[in-house]
Amino acid sequence: MSDPSLLATRAWPFEEAARVADRLQKTGKTTALFETGYGPSGLPHIGTFGEVARTTWVRRAFAAATGLPSRLLAFSDDMDGLRKVPDNVPNREMLAEYLGKPLTKVPDPFGTHDSFGAHNNARLRAFLDGFGFEYEFASSTDYYQSGRFDAALLRMLEVHDQVRDAVRPTLGPDRRATYSPFLPIHPRTGIVMQVPVDEARPESGTIIWTDPASGERFETPVTGGQVKAQWKADWAMRWFALGVDYEMSGKDLIDSVKLSSAIVRILGAEPPVTFTYELFLDAEGQKISKSKGNGLTIEQWLDYAPPESLAWFMYASPGSAKRLHAKVIPRAVDDWLAGVEKLRAAAEPTNPAWHIHGGAAPATRPPTIGFATLLNLAGVANTDDPARLWAYIQKYYPAESPETDPVLDGLVRNACAYWRDWVAPERRFRPATPAEAEAMQELARLLREREPGFMALPPGPQRESAMQDAVYDAGRREPFAVPGKDGKIGVGRAWFSALYEVLLGKTEGPRFGGTIAVMGVAEACALIEQRLAAETAAA
Repeated sequence: MSDPSLLATRAWPFEEAARVADRLQKTGKTTALFETGYGPSGLPHIGTFGEVARTTWVRRAFAAATGLPSRLLAFSDDMDGLRKVPDNVPNREMLAEYLGKPLTKVPDPFGTHDSFGAHNNARLRAFLDGFGFEYEFASSTDYYQSGRFDAALLRMLEVHDQVRDAVRPTLGPDRRATYSPFLPIHPRTGIVMQVPVDEARPESGTIIWTDPASGERFETPVTGGQVKAQWKADWAMRWFALGVDYEMSGKDLIDSVKLSSAIVRILGAEPPVTFTYELFLDAEGQKISKSKGNGLTIEQWLDYAPPESLAWFMYASPGSAKRLHAKVIPRAVDDWLAGVEKLRAAAEPTNPAWHIHGGAAPATRPPTIGFATLLNLAGVANTDDPARLWAYIQKYYPAESPETDPVLDGLVRNACAYWRDWVAPERRFRPATPAEAEAMQELARLLREREPGFMALPPGPQRESAMQDAVYDAGRREPFAVPGKDGKIGVGRAWFSALYEVLLGKTEGPRFGGTIAVMGVAEACALIEQRLAAETAAA
């Protein structure tokens, strides 16, 4: 069942889906082709995940709104020549002998596949499969050599001079003088030749070029995989040949998108709907660079959090720059969990979880404890051992176990790793002021006094709320008290900051009542008394 009204939904995947639907209406197509591109000279990374995930969300929105079929093509440009030897591979000396050859003609330095291109293609497919993406894989080498691009290449040959003249203004003086959209494959060496085309011959479907090393002239057909189109012309040729309807790309490719779109029009078609996403920044707001190593890898994120939390982070405002660093992870996890709970209550398509989970909440039972609270527990226990965190959890939820709640068990393991690498090294305890110490002693007294009432409540939100009330009541005193809008006395942020800075060595965290509920009243009171006693002894 489709729902065309969804195209008016104020969520960016539906806004993009509406653009795709308009394109299909104009072209008369009944199936939409979405594409993502991949350069297999490197390994899949966090940007690869983001591009495929975001394209998938637009595709799902398109299907839900129009009911029309669609395909997602993950296209590998594996016929590109090896430009340099990567730093992170074995047998680098061997690879240096194959510079300039198509990646599918370069031996695999890892020794596991027929070629370096095949190795990295396999890594890409395993990467995408690991996240459950639905896609069709496409190899540039296969498409060129099988003749799938022949008609488009012959068409580009017919308009060779127009394509050349469209690209030339974007090039430097040296390349401008020699540019052609075609790169011939040397018939003897197999190298993708970066040479001028002396003559384009549409009538015979060939180009004439000269080997600069030997001076020998060659006539090479543009069909059958005997040439490779230069990058921007290649992108346009692919859009034209396959009828691509939608493709995303990063801000760094804005000019390439414009030029490739102009080339598609020269070829005689309308370019696809395109979307430009912003690039990631590091914690200091600098552009992330693989050479600088100032970013967060996808492997690191998955050590610390579930993949759905990364999807949640990727979803919001793709047209705006995002700071991608470890400290965004806890919020992303808990926001994702909250989004799933909202999705369980109502399948609202403005909820990012709707897109991440395909319109329905996952069947697995939601975890009973949030990620930030697990980090607090790790701090209280001063441990990165999942078994010790489970010991706390099972005091509060006796029926829970890693076997009965695998989602929570995964979060426990993630939280332990995150606490070990990012929280523990930065913990800085400070002594309590006299006013803070007095309020914390009052909190311990209130917790003990109210413990029978707490235990009469079922584990969960009610008990946590009652414990949070005790936290508020202990803080309704100078210098923390603030007047509320209703005339009642409220509690200022300084009280909650004091709890975290004095008791946990952190600057912030989730509602403290939730942490008390899981660790237990006795342990919470002991923590307060131990910290205050340690300060007294130090003084």
